[in-house]
Amino acid sequence: MKVVQQKNYTFRCLQMSSFANRSWSRTDSVVWLGDLQTHRWSNDSDTIGFTKPWSQGKFSNQQWEKLQHMFQVYRFSFTRDIQELVKMMQPHEDYPFEIQLSAGCEMYGENATESFLHVALQGNYVVRFHGTSWQKVPGAPPWLDLPINVLNADQGTNEMVQTLLNDTCPQFVRGLLEAGKQDLEKQEKPVAWLSGGPNPAHGHLQLVCHVSGFYPKPVWVMWMRGDQEQQGTHRGDILPNADETWYLRATLDVEAGEVAGLACRVKHSSLGGQDIVLEWGARQVYTALIVLISIVAILAVVCVIAYCIRKKRCSYQDIL
Repeated sequence: MKVVQQKNYTFRCLQMSSFANRSWSRTDSVVWLGDLQTHRWSNDSDTIGFTKPWSQGKFSNQQWEKLQHMFQVYRFSFTRDIQELVKMMQPHEDYPFEIQLSAGCEMYGENATESFLHVALQGNYVVRFHGTSWQKVPGAPPWLDLPINVLNADQGTNEMVQTLLNDTCPQFVRGLLEAGKQDLEKQEKPVAWLSGGPNPAHGHLQLVCHVSGFYPKPVWVMWMRGDQEQQGTHRGDILPNADETWYLRATLDVEAGEVAGLACRVKHSSLGGQDIVLEWGARQVYTALIVLISIVAILAVVCVIAYCIRKKRCSYQDIL
């Protein structure tokens, strides 16, 4: 079997469960393979939705139906069990609250894998499944000991969790890597441009380097002076575009008299070692050229209009 060659690939199932009171709750899930979303499961749906044509991987219809049925039972049982645990834990825990789960496996090459299952309560990481048992993480509230003991006493559920994490997950992901090879290996070149941001202080300029449309996600962007990296470069978060490519901006605050020689350099795997380098001075010349062309175009239009109006006036005078 030929799979996508990458140092590691993370398959991550994210579950968000909200419990407003004893009678109202909802659970939504999304699944990611690396930077691509492969599945989603809304609280209002009985089935797991595919977001890619290859989301079933190499699983047969029978294998997929069995896996989906297992998760349908899990979602119902999860809601019921959490509500029972809340009864046991009062007054330590009460409604409303939110639980987040992150579970999956990390693929290293074709054979080495590492599984994980992390649980957060109200946004704080509190419990993990490690090896063969549930464990409280350092800093978690002491009252979690009781529900952890209850979970660890359920040998059947623990064995199922181990099978899903250590066997099913790697098998399924290997099939996804093969089936989705074309999408996972795609390379989209970034487009970059410069702009000026709001002045952070009197006599200073904020230089902004925009980089957009690149895939995969890893990218290197830095303001440079010659070969010297400018340590004041601030890189924002890498944000998703609607077409599954990415966007990033890098800013640099400098004194107005220190902009000469500054350039933004972009490195990305799609560029084949040919970095994008945008010089700030070149931007100034380019902007001035655009302004000049715009002024000339406007003057030309005004002259044409004036000429047409004059011709009409002459013709009216000739008629009179």
